[in-house]
Amino acid sequence: MAKLPQPRGSISERLLDALTDRPRELGAEQVESPTPLVDEDLQLSLYLCYELSYRSFDGVDPRWEWNPSLIALRVGLESRFESALHEAIGTPGEETVDPAEMDIVLRAIAESDDGPSLSQYVERQATEDQIREFMIHRSAYQLKEADPHTWAIPRMHGPPKAAMVEIQADEYGGGRAERIHAQLFADAMDAIGLDSDYGAYLDRIPAVTLATVNLISLFGLNRRLLGAIVGHLALFEMTSSIPNRRYGDGLRRLGYDGAATEFFDEHVLADAVHENIAAVDLAGGLARQRPELSSQIPWGARALVFCEGRWAGHLLDAWERGRSSLLPQPTARALPA
Repeated sequence: MAKLPQPRGSISERLLDALTDRPRELGAEQVESPTPLVDEDLQLSLYLCYELSYRSFDGVDPRWEWNPSLIALRVGLESRFESALHEAIGTPGEETVDPAEMDIVLRAIAESDDGPSLSQYVERQATEDQIREFMIHRSAYQLKEADPHTWAIPRMHGPPKAAMVEIQADEYGGGRAERIHAQLFADAMDAIGLDSDYGAYLDRIPAVTLATVNLISLFGLNRRLLGAIVGHLALFEMTSSIPNRRYGDGLRRLGYDGAATEFFDEHVLADAVHENIAAVDLAGGLARQRPELSSQIPWGARALVFCEGRWAGHLLDAWERGRSSLLPQPTARALPA
């Protein structure tokens, strides 16, 4: 389990203080933010609420996960987050998608992505410090890789469920603990001198990065968004092979190999195999089985492109300005007695 992080505003401060105590009524909390996608307080608070359904944190009573007042807070936070996504990329249902053409629609979304290429920068010019920063950012998701998407499995049946399980089985190393992709990423962090403990860098990871992780948890933990989590996974699998090759080559350019590059090299092969399974059997299969989800699947894919593009732009902008893309190390906060 990770240690509880430092607060970033009034909501996270109240929540963190509560989590160090026995479960109780949190009280109503106004969730207001003009910029929820980059609001440090909102995104950290939402991450904390979601994390209680993963590994949680040291010293937190497990009964907090289903505490009604905490769930009410989570719903308020994710409502603001989801509304901001709707404002940015539209709402599911705004387009009509033929289930038979789902793979074509997803490929068009992938090809239309004109966001900044972080992978090319890492491949060609990133410094060692910048690559370490990149991996610190990515640790928020990669150290729990596959887990958010796995929430979808019990909500599916038949061929699309089989396709999902086939993809996820590879993500979990095909039954070999040392080949679990999250473990491979932890090994890569160790190989370049980073702390691979789960949640070790949470205090340094900004809201724009937490939003990429909260997006998957939002989709995975809400059954009403089954189509969105499938669209997210499908596009992720369809578009990650080339970037991972570039990330691996960027590490090799700086003299790293072996455990440092194994995670990225593994994804070059695995995601190339998964591409058609994800597009045709998983996303297309779910759309054919449940046509009412056909418009939600590409919306989930667009949400992925949108959030990842903002994240990549943040890193590249910081590096071009000669500064760190991470938050400064916070000062220690005195815990309540």
